[in-house]
Amino acid sequence: MQFLVDTNIWLELLLNQQRAQEVRQLFEEREGSDFAITEFSLYSIGIVLTRLSKDQAFAQFIADALEQAGTRLLRLGSAEMKDLLSARKQFGLDFDDAYQYTAAEKYNLTLLSFDTDFDRTARGRKTPATVRPSK
Repeated sequence: MQFLVDTNIWLELLLNQQRAQEVRQLFEEREGSDFAITEFSLYSIGIVLTRLSKDQAFAQFIADALEQAGTRLLRLGSAEMKDLLSARKQFGLDFDDAYQYTAAEKYNLTLLSFDTDFDRTARGRKTPATVRPSK
């Protein structure tokens, strides 16, 4: 299974929030190539971390996730923006969620998110705890 990792999953780990260990375990148990991140999420993470003066954490994230682990970096082109607007209307999503949803559709990925807004979409979502390999 291949996953599109939503911004909130990455930030949970990077900011060491309540469910950080759940995210950490998933990333330790699966190959980096099982994961993808959108440019939109990458920029959003950059905005959050630099606003918190965590520039080094952002640089380390890029090195760890993209350069070493092999997480794929995805983007939507102008042709997909109409699909994004359609998904936004159809499922009542805000722009960033519609972007993630449309990227998951385009690349046929399972959306990995803590955001329950995706539960009302056709693709739904998974959480780190629900996709961990059984031991």
